[in-house]
Amino acid sequence: MSTGRSSWGSNGGFLLAAIGSAIGLGNVWRFSYMAYQYGGGAFLVPYVVALFVAGIPIIIIEYGLGHKEKGSSPLSFARINRRFEWLGWWMPVVAMFGIMLYYSVVIGWCVNYLVFSFHLDWGGDPQGFFFKQFLQISPSAAVIGGIRLPIALSTFLVWVSCWLICSRDIRHGIERASVVFMPVLFLLTIILVLWSLSLDGARDAIMNHYLHADWSKINIFAADPAVRGEAGRVWAAAFGQIFFTLSLGFGIMITYASYLPAKSDIGKNALVTALVNCLYSFVAGFAVFGVVGFMAKHQGVAFGQAIKGGPQLAFVVYPKAISLLPSMNVLFGVIFFLMLIIAGLTSGVSLVEAFVCAVTDKFDWPRGRVVFLVCLAGFLGSLIFTSRGGLYFLDIADHFITNYGLVIGGLLECLIVGWVLKASILRAHINLLGTRIPALWDFFIRYSTPAVLAYLLYLSLAADLGRNYGGYPAGQLIIYGVGWMLVCLVLALALTLYPWKAGKLKRRHRPEEDKLLV
Repeated sequence: MSTGRSSWGSNGGFLLAAIGSAIGLGNVWRFSYMAYQYGGGAFLVPYVVALFVAGIPIIIIEYGLGHKEKGSSPLSFARINRRFEWLGWWMPVVAMFGIMLYYSVVIGWCVNYLVFSFHLDWGGDPQGFFFKQFLQISPSAAVIGGIRLPIALSTFLVWVSCWLICSRDIRHGIERASVVFMPVLFLLTIILVLWSLSLDGARDAIMNHYLHADWSKINIFAADPAVRGEAGRVWAAAFGQIFFTLSLGFGIMITYASYLPAKSDIGKNALVTALVNCLYSFVAGFAVFGVVGFMAKHQGVAFGQAIKGGPQLAFVVYPKAISLLPSMNVLFGVIFFLMLIIAGLTSGVSLVEAFVCAVTDKFDWPRGRVVFLVCLAGFLGSLIFTSRGGLYFLDIADHFITNYGLVIGGLLECLIVGWVLKASILRAHINLLGTRIPALWDFFIRYSTPAVLAYLLYLSLAADLGRNYGGYPAGQLIIYGVGWMLVCLVLALALTLYPWKAGKLKRRHRPEEDKLLV
């Protein structure tokens, strides 16, 4: 039986863990490529607008809800209304059995590449090495192929790490790990940025492609309908990036906030988490553009030919640039891939914790046993992504889960808090604790943020109905994309049907809050 809820040892430990959850692999490769693709410095305008219109309002919801109800996302939503418990399960189930299954494999790639860095094993053709020798990728998603043992072993190490960290209570597990990992991550990032800025060609790339603003990319008031349409997609992409980078819709921030002590400044914590995460993305972008600029100049090609999006930026472009460095290639490679491993692990343990906390809240099973079984199931489930066809499955699953699964969760979250719980009630709770949230927040939660998320869903659906994502056959998209989400939904519904123990759903109110709400 549970002996009581654990809590963070300090507010600083909580912030490091929450920031660590938000900062992940996408902060390095997704943000930088989007900035290049969507107008350089101009992209920062919709990005910052999205931060304040959607990112901060939703993270305040999740912090406030977790702290007010002192529970994981299923327990918190069930206390609002038992009918909404399924949504509370949907978020951590998608996080754990949707995202973490393939995210752990990508961290495993980073582990392999950390080892490769010591001898620059990718040689003179990093692209061929990554796809043909390392992944040994299948000709299509129709061919699963065998499991790549080096990738499976490194993925196993990732799950073992998550098990070791999450098996202890939040104070002695995730908090202690975050207190070590996060300062190291920040230090490694600063080293990479400063090193990158010293490279030949870095300054030109940063000034001409990163900080230079192409305002036409974001002009939603342009006379030309085509320009307006493209600008609308850029704004939607900015909102999507903010939503994903802050770990919103996973149930993580609800869970982390549930471990906070009674007197915690929720508003201030939400602002610090969101701003530090986004500042990290911006700073890390200097390292990306600097290194790619150096490589482009060294090879005599245009910057646009050198940069690539997604995993190729980390496993093709960066290794190529590392090989071209005039000195200390090995050290640069080790620092870069160690940085990615730490960023990945701090996010990975939060994905595991969100589901583990939900299970222990409802069933009162011993934490150690739950973590072991969850990590074991997670490793077995991730094996399909370690196969030769794993990159295809990863691409499809990631597209559907991030574009539909998480956005739907965030949209419903806003509607439930805004209209059922009432945003004013949650705001009153938060305002008792320190930094005051203005009444404008209620408007965002009830109207503008849901409208933006609904628009994101519309854009994704319109694009997918117009053409098959990635050119994959419809059958593969249904099996690995829609099918994967349906499995998560069935699991969430099954967990919802199990009854709570008597007294578990009793609403939590502080006396001073009750007086305020009268």
